[in-house]
Order: sequence, then structure tokens, then C-alpha cells
Amino acid sequence: MLQTLFRFHRTLACASVVALAGCAKTPTVQVTPVDNTPESPTEWKLSWSDEFDGASGALVDPAKWVTETGGSGWGNQERQYYTNSASNASLDGSGHLVISARSEPANSALTCWYGACRYTSARLKTQARFEQAYGKFEARIRIPRGQGLWPAFWMLGNDIDRVGWPKSGEIDIMENIGKEPNAVHGTLHGPGYSGGSAIGSSYSLPTLPFADDYHVFTVEWQAGEIRWLVDDKEYRRTSIASLPSGGTWVFDHAFFMLLNVAVGGSWPGDPDATTTFPQQMIVDYVRVYQR
Repeated sequence: MLQTLFRFHRTLACASVVALAGCAKTPTVQVTPVDNTPESPTEWKLSWSDEFDGASGALVDPAKWVTETGGSGWGNQERQYYTNSASNASLDGSGHLVISARSEPANSALTCWYGACRYTSARLKTQARFEQAYGKFEARIRIPRGQGLWPAFWMLGNDIDRVGWPKSGEIDIMENIGKEPNAVHGTLHGPGYSGGSAIGSSYSLPTLPFADDYHVFTVEWQAGEIRWLVDDKEYRRTSIASLPSGGTWVFDHAFFMLLNVAVGGSWPGDPDATTTFPQQMIVDYVRVYQR
């Protein structure tokens, strides 16, 4: 699909950056319920989490997250400049991380690939802070809304700086584009099934848009198989056996996580007169478990 090809271009750009964080792309065990109480302790052991507790306006914990900056377009002609400012990524004092996409004046001092940057946002990664092979990776998120918005929660192989993409592998846990308010996408990229040939599916709500409430986005990953879930409902399963002819499974090593909100780009299209700013992706928690 064309949308997957656009994501491929953005990933290539990310792979060329030393400090990688936040590009996203589109495709059992129980999921932590909305009351935030982890279950099945005999099956799962919490190995890492961020509950985003802290004072209102505080930056994310630098021991857990790396903030990436720049307005290069990230290989996908995106319009935002990623900053390290609290106005774009900070805690709200009530146990949430808020990533804010904001509009900027036409004479903005920030420079993007197309000139003065019209938007700012944030992208965060756990590269060199936390990386894990296999397990359950999940986040409870309320996504933003509007044409041109592109929120994502995803993972990249920790060897990307050495082997490049797609040999490193990429697991997109959740992406949404504003023109599809009721749908999210999950995708797998690797050698022989990347770009326009990536393996993925979408999950749709019957009525209300995702931006109306929090939802839990999860992948459960074990040797030879990865499953995608939304609110405890599995909608995609990919295994070694389901790879296309010539495809190589590259998901037997550690990956790191990324969170970002892009604005514009070849897949979602640019904001239009219907889009209002600021828009926020509110993250209640990110949790990782091992068996």
C-alpha cells in the first residue's frame, strides 16, 4: 500500500540519524486493564515501566527517555520540528505524559526542510536506556485528532545503527492518521517485507473515534510470533511461517520503544482548515513485561 511505502521512507531517514526516536509505520495473554492493575503475575513479570508521575510541567525522566529534535521532514515530508521543550512533551501532574503538537507563526525562528517551521511536536525513545527481546509491550494512550495528525507508539531493533533498516526490524504497535479517526494500524517490517510490502493490519472502532477516550495498545512478542491487540482484542498475528517467500525473521534480539506525534507528511497529508491546535497525545503509562 502507498501508506506503507511512505512509512518506509520515513524509517530510512530515521535509520540515518544517530539518535533515533519516533518514526512510525502501519499493519495471548491478558492486557493490563484500564484500572491500571497488572494481572496474571504468575505469567508476566514487570520489567520496565513509566507511570509518568511527577510535577506538572516536568520533563520526562532522562534515565528512561531520549528526546530527539529536528525539522528535516524525517524522510516523509513531515511538517513538524521536534523540540526538547516542555511545551511539546511534559508531565501533567496527574500521572500522564502529554505530547503536544502546536502550530507556529509564519515567521517562526525554527527552520524546517520547507522553510520556517509551521508546527512543533515531540518524539521520545528508550534507545540506550531500555531495550528488551520478547515480552508484552503496551501503552494506554488517548490519541489526538484532526487532519494531518500522525501519533505513533512503536519499536526498532537495537542494532539499527550497525545493520541498518530493515535488517534491524521494526514493530509498529500503533499508528493513527487523523483522516481515519476510527482506525489504528499495526505493522511489521523486515528484510523482504518492508516499505510497500510490509505486513500489517488495521483495527477499527464501530462508532466513536479513538481520540474520544484512552485505549490500550499492545504487542505480545515471543520467539517466532508477534500478536497485536487493542483493548485486549487481538486483531493481527504474524509468525515466521506467515512471512512471504524470501522474507527473513529478524525479531530475536532486543528492541527499543518510541513515542511521537508527527504533523503532515505523505501518508496523513497536511493539516487543513478543519485542524485545530494544539493537539495532544496523552500517555497514561508505558509498561513492559517478561514471562
